[in-house]
Amino acid sequence: MASSTTFKYATLDPTVWNQPNPVPIDVILYVDDAIKSILPPGNKIISITQSGSSYWARTANIKTETPDGEEQSFFIKVQCGDYAQKLFASDDPDKFFCLCEFRQLVEDVPDVEVFASMVAEMHNRGISPDGKFSFPVPTYGGRLPMIYPPSDTWEALFTQVMDTTFIVEEESQGVDEDMQALKEAIMTKVIPRLLRPMETGGVGRRLVPRLVHSDLWDGNVAIDVHTNLPVIFDGICLYAHNEYELTPWRPTRHNIGRPYIDAYLRHAGITGPAEDFEDRNLLYCIKFNLNSSAHYPGNLLFRNIVREEMRELVNKYPNGYEGWLEAHPDEAAADTTNGKG
Repeated sequence: MASSTTFKYATLDPTVWNQPNPVPIDVILYVDDAIKSILPPGNKIISITQSGSSYWARTANIKTETPDGEEQSFFIKVQCGDYAQKLFASDDPDKFFCLCEFRQLVEDVPDVEVFASMVAEMHNRGISPDGKFSFPVPTYGGRLPMIYPPSDTWEALFTQVMDTTFIVEEESQGVDEDMQALKEAIMTKVIPRLLRPMETGGVGRRLVPRLVHSDLWDGNVAIDVHTNLPVIFDGICLYAHNEYELTPWRPTRHNIGRPYIDAYLRHAGITGPAEDFEDRNLLYCIKFNLNSSAHYPGNLLFRNIVREEMRELVNKYPNGYEGWLEAHPDEAAADTTNGKG
């Protein structure tokens, strides 16, 4: 696959988006032996040309000719550095690659209803095989590793992921006492308040872990020229609460936005308590924006967005899950966790 995406909103803050690509251009000027070794036997290399764009990698189209004289193209993505070694490999010990079928894509957002229904169907089919919220291998959000250890509840996994993301963001941007205080309230009050009611209280209430892409913004979506259908790529996959997928559709800086959320909910429904949906979505967005902040040391654009998002939820839920139980005595009677998850 390949994308002709050029990131339209670079004007949002050039110091954030207009950074030099860390991977040298020469890695896609030739096809090395490691790549040749996994191409179909007998295919003759015709050319390699740059195709698409990426913040952290170089991408190209490798055109080949089969023994029967047919043209067959492959998409290659090359990255450098220690983290890339966990994803890809090549002749050069510091350069690693991914090779797959080449798709001719156009830069465009997908049809709202078509895309929402396809994402909902992906979630419907992608059920965790062991019933755990997790993912069996490390994945990467940009340059940051994402570890999803097996967890029995979504609250448990999300709490661990948020804690790790806060640590990584602080390492990138420095210590901020206001952020630390807000983090404490988010971890101890807001997360239990917004996530625990989905899995406790009501008889038989339990979330089903579903496969999500989890970075499904318009930069990771394009349209196949030949099918006119959406193609998604560069996932940070895990088995999660399906609504976690909608996180990148909240920020107004993205071109896949609120209409897609509304369409998805028409297809998939809203997890109960339905009245918490908007604030759950905001909580998930905090994690998304923290990850963005961690990628740009010294630029506080995303940190300041996160700060205000956290403050909104902290002010709204000072009493945490216990406050929810007090307001829902029927749920409190059925809750077997005693507020401990």
